Amino acid sequence: MPFLGLRHAATLAFVAAFAASPVTAKTISVSAGTPDANEKLQEALILAEPGDTVELGAGVWKLTDGLSLDVDNVTVRGAGTKDGEGSILDFSGQQGAGEGLLVTSDDVFLTNFAVLNTRGDGIKSKDADRIVYHQLRVEWTAGPKATNGAYGVYPVESSDVLIDSVYVRGASDAGIYVGQSKNIIVRDSIATENVAGIEIENSFDADVHDNIATKNTGGILVFDLPNLPQQGGHNVRVFENIVNDNSTPNFAPKGNIVASVPTGTGVLVMANRNVEVFGNSFDQNGTANVMIVGYRYDQKDPKYQPLPRAIVVRDNQHGKAGYAPAFAGGAEIAAAMGGAIPPILWDGAGDAVVLDTVPVLSLNLPDVTTPQSEAKPAPADLSKGTPPAPLPGITLPESMEAKVQ
Repeated sequence: MPFLGLRHAATLAFVAAFAASPVTAKTISVSAGTPDANEKLQEALILAEPGDTVELGAGVWKLTDGLSLDVDNVTVRGAGTKDGEGSILDFSGQQGAGEGLLVTSDDVFLTNFAVLNTRGDGIKSKDADRIVYHQLRVEWTAGPKATNGAYGVYPVESSDVLIDSVYVRGASDAGIYVGQSKNIIVRDSIATENVAGIEIENSFDADVHDNIATKNTGGILVFDLPNLPQQGGHNVRVFENIVNDNSTPNFAPKGNIVASVPTGTGVLVMANRNVEVFGNSFDQNGTANVMIVGYRYDQKDPKYQPLPRAIVVRDNQHGKAGYAPAFAGGAEIAAAMGGAIPPILWDGAGDAVVLDTVPVLSLNLPDVTTPQSEAKPAPADLSKGTPPAPLPGITLPESMEAKVQ
């Protein structure tokens, strides 16, 4: 019996090893040079099996239809993101209005290619756990336009999300958007000339760090919206980012919530709780470097709470800000204050602790149903409160970090 037990254990170990590392994993190489590149690439994504790599050759892919991947544990790897030498998926001739690439499977690794000029979102993943976006470029090459796709990099309804070393330009909503997800890291990325550079929406447990958010309408947004399945966004750390010159006029389509983001916003925190903003470098944000506000629109979602709560702002570097406040009454307030408002703006709703050594302006509108026209702007001292315990850093599965080493 002992011998049989050992043999059984050995068999289980072999099965476990086989399951962890598919021995049949293969590389499927596809070329940009064929006239039916769209079909060949989509075919490769369909025929891929868990463990496989779909390898994109260098060159420009002229794609007319969106692509999709629904196989777990697949790597899509290109030859680079630069024009002239990388793997460039050009959707300028896209017929439909969908995204460039849609991923609906787990453990997917996307790396080292570019997606250009999609009619809809650039790269979207939905219900795709442990997904890694790495060294990607998503861009609308004609610059900011309302007709550009909404989102550049767009994971939603997922757990364990890593966005690392991504460049996004021109999204008419958010360049990097993470929505209704959990356990998230966005790092070492650049978002420029989008409406929102980076957006964390209705999500739990996120670290946003070491990014550059510049020349957007708003640099980094953390907020919750009503009427979405996941409510109660919380535990978000925004730290050690460069957030400057977010001066692009808002070009979001009318009716979009980000169409209300004032040009010149550095970091915006709205209707979220336990958010830490620290160690960032702010400069040249004409409305404010940091805005903390409640949700001031009609809504009837009983699960929704519209106030910012337990927000901490500390240890940031503040350059020029508040010289062109792009909200109703902002110019008049700035004129009354000598030409600029303080770099931190609070509408008076919810609670926050600000330990930065710069002035704070409160609009004194604690009730989010009070119209902004009744604002009573005045300096506020938010340094007296006791900040909540620091949030822990986000840890992703080792297998995800290993992919980007």
